Amino acid sequence: MSIRIRSPKKLIEVALPLDAINAACAHEKQPGIGAHPRGLHLWWARRPLPASRAVLFSQLVNDPGYQQGEGFKFGVSKAKAAEARERLFKIIEDLVLWENTNNESVLSQAQKEIEKSWKETCELNRDHPQAEELFNPNVLPAFHDPFSGGGAIPLEAQRLGLKSYASDLNPVAVTINKAMIEIPPVFSDRRPVGKVRPDDKQIEMNREWKGASGLAEDVRRYGYWVWNEAQKLIGHLYPQVEVTSVLASNRNDLEPLIGNKLNVIGWVWARTVKSPSPAYSHVDVPLVSNFILSSKAGKEAYVEPVKNSDGYSFIVKTGSIPAGANVGTTAGKRAAFICLMSGSPIDYDYIRSEGKAGRMGQRLMAIIAEGKRGKIYLSPTQEQIDISLRAVPAWKPEQRLPHNPRDFKTPNYGLTTFGDLFTPRQLVAMNTFCDLVKSVIKNVEKDAVLAGLSDDGVSLEDGGSGAKAYSQAIGVYLAFAIDRLADYGSSIATWKSSGEQVMQTYKRQAIPMTWDFPESNFLGQKAICWLNAVEYASENLNSTCPTKRKNAGVAIQADAQTQQVSQGKVISTDPPYYDNIGYADLSEYFYVWLRRSLHDVYPKLFNALTVPKDKELVATPYRHGGKTEAESFFLKGMKEAIQNLVQQAHPAFPVTIYYAFKQNETEDDKGTSSTGWETFLQAVVESGVAITGTWPMRTELSNRMIASGTNALASSVVLVCRKRASDAPTVGRREFIRELNAVLPAALDEMTRGGVNSPIAPVDLSQAIIGPGMEVFTKYSAVLEADGKPMSVKTALRLINRFLAEEDFDHDTQFCLQWFDHYGWSSGKFGDADVLARAKGTSVDGLREGGVVESSSGTLRLLKPSELSIAWRPETDSRVSIWELLHQMIARFYSGGESGAGELLAKANSHSEAIRTLAYRLYTTCERKGWAQDASSYDGLVRAWDSIESAARAVGYSGTQIPLFDSASPSESQNPINAKSRKKK
Repeated sequence: MSIRIRSPKKLIEVALPLDAINAACAHEKQPGIGAHPRGLHLWWARRPLPASRAVLFSQLVNDPGYQQGEGFKFGVSKAKAAEARERLFKIIEDLVLWENTNNESVLSQAQKEIEKSWKETCELNRDHPQAEELFNPNVLPAFHDPFSGGGAIPLEAQRLGLKSYASDLNPVAVTINKAMIEIPPVFSDRRPVGKVRPDDKQIEMNREWKGASGLAEDVRRYGYWVWNEAQKLIGHLYPQVEVTSVLASNRNDLEPLIGNKLNVIGWVWARTVKSPSPAYSHVDVPLVSNFILSSKAGKEAYVEPVKNSDGYSFIVKTGSIPAGANVGTTAGKRAAFICLMSGSPIDYDYIRSEGKAGRMGQRLMAIIAEGKRGKIYLSPTQEQIDISLRAVPAWKPEQRLPHNPRDFKTPNYGLTTFGDLFTPRQLVAMNTFCDLVKSVIKNVEKDAVLAGLSDDGVSLEDGGSGAKAYSQAIGVYLAFAIDRLADYGSSIATWKSSGEQVMQTYKRQAIPMTWDFPESNFLGQKAICWLNAVEYASENLNSTCPTKRKNAGVAIQADAQTQQVSQGKVISTDPPYYDNIGYADLSEYFYVWLRRSLHDVYPKLFNALTVPKDKELVATPYRHGGKTEAESFFLKGMKEAIQNLVQQAHPAFPVTIYYAFKQNETEDDKGTSSTGWETFLQAVVESGVAITGTWPMRTELSNRMIASGTNALASSVVLVCRKRASDAPTVGRREFIRELNAVLPAALDEMTRGGVNSPIAPVDLSQAIIGPGMEVFTKYSAVLEADGKPMSVKTALRLINRFLAEEDFDHDTQFCLQWFDHYGWSSGKFGDADVLARAKGTSVDGLREGGVVESSSGTLRLLKPSELSIAWRPETDSRVSIWELLHQMIARFYSGGESGAGELLAKANSHSEAIRTLAYRLYTTCERKGWAQDASSYDGLVRAWDSIESAARAVGYSGTQIPLFDSASPSESQNPINAKSRKKK
């Protein structure tokens, strides 16, 4: 018989300061926060660092509350536990602040708390047969993330003092993790070995090169060498542009510059197809989405197409932008474009056929040059066109783009390989940089030996730390600079006229088709160029490791379903989200360039021509033969992966698993629901774990919430899991529901009131309630239906969510709830209202008398809060409902603030909980339906609830509380949510 581990509950299984974590996550997304590890290389849906840090800390630290069972006692009294939690919360609140990301004092305090909890756990298990192996108080367990992706979680584990392991099937993800947790600690606190750049006139010779700063400086220095060499090889492809009298014609701003040569920042091109009109079938007509180059006030510039007898030309003009310039030659979605020459429509079918036949071309629309006071826009010149035509790439990526019509649009138009997404000049430049990175690695190795690094010949892939490994490390970060150019320097990039800037290829998790696009001067020194990409790589590298770390991390390529790295380790991971993101397809765009530049550095990692796709745990219908097959593949694979990691995980710690919601995943009128979420949870449950908590974490910017009219919700949910007991019993459906009814009311009160946690925002409630519900569901080996079959996760979620949906109220409120869910504030048929009112035990006349509806001309609608009289006195009203009380409170809250709402609450204090519960319920309805303004009203009231209650206490509660009108007996009508007891009577 196995001996049970005496494992205290961790803080994350009891309480979290969610408000502080969410605020820190939102702040991290704000622009202008400076260098960030995520800037090293693009990865999709990367977890915010504050959330990763907070989850890990609370996963490692014991909750101080009193616990007993499983053969041990732990913790203190309730009052002492609350005090101790506040201290732990304060550590988390400091820990998640962006300015404390690398604060050694704050990190040290957190590390000491982790070590203290570990020693407590070791002491509890000192008599365990495997104590020496599992519970060494002097050595913290290592950490592992088997779906490491962008590396945020492994980086934070390392920052908290753990030996960090990261694994992923995707070689691009593995390379990113190596660059974040493996390479910087190995070469920490070393001086740079390269020559000082000539533009660094006053380099600090006595500078202390802490952390990765020396490594980052060498990335800058050798990146400059690459730039110099590239100038010699391909500088002729990036000429200056001379301002001639022809260019300056009718341009007062250019006249003083005639004869001057300006540095080119970039070019703007338009794709073309042959005109479908027989009269102009020899003309390549432009497909332009927007003719505006700059829409900044006082700097307006645009392209004007000028037709002639046998074609057209583009002329750049400044000044007031004419109508229609913002739509280019587009003609709406169905017609697609209009032929510039004939005015006839060009539909997408024609464009697709031209593209697939190889007849899609490009035409220069404008030149972007560098002026003394910003950008100068010039008309195209034949010289600039001719020079671009001289670029002939010796190699281009021939790997084919995926057949994924949802996310990859370019194959429809004949751009079928990754190489097709770049112009010839872009390809020549990218090839040149890749070749020069290989060359610079050899130079770095020589300089490193001269600087005193070991000439041991051991590579980075083999765990080296000498000159060879150091030179290859520099190559890794320079390869990342190439990938940054790939993201911003393809023909899928777009030009943003309002900011006069290039927008990257991956503005979202897809490769769309673009029609007009900028081409940047990679050898320039402005905007999207090699030197800026290198600077970016250097600065963001330094942000990953500004001070020396105790433990170098390990990043390896491994399949999560079969990996053995998790053995005895703490695990937190962010697995793929059903079919939301096809990481393999997306990352191959970068893989083709990384492989070209880093194959000699990591020959095993970049051995294959393409990214592994067959085993990627994403429900991709086009890869698996349909939706059903894709779901089955995902369920089976995710179950095996989670089972694998849970079986190996250190038994003293829960496992934390992230799941990211898309906004449309809660649109089911029966509650939180989506195929992805349900399938994911089903895989988790079938893997043999018990879920001990779910934490909604809102990691989006606050300006994307209700205020801006979006259907907002928590962007991710953290599942807290432990291995289910091998002797867990089964239970029937009826017993399961009975237990839900016993557990969820207290849990709901805890969530909405805050308790030891931050109060859960209404928008997050439907996700948060899943935690205590699934804790009941997953502690059993199975919940059996009447036919003896195990209940599905989908059914369990419906039962859990129904608890939120079935809060019962007085009959008038029940009617209003269902009517609002159907019609909102709009009118519906009187007959429908009459039928519904009867079903709810009320009547339309009674609802009118109650002051909550208005009916006329055979229709009925609910009255808005703004239509209610603030002179209303509930104590003189003979028919009062929770619905009316809530909306009167909203009306007074927005007219008289917290004191106005508090005055009313003082008279209705006995119904306080019902009013607040209804506000939560209506918020959830509005959020689901995308009614942002209404949701904001309910959310505002809930958030101000504590202040409103304080105002009510200041007024003084009335001696006689307002009775609710209901068709039930007088005694029953006092309690609007006691539906079950009424039914029993």
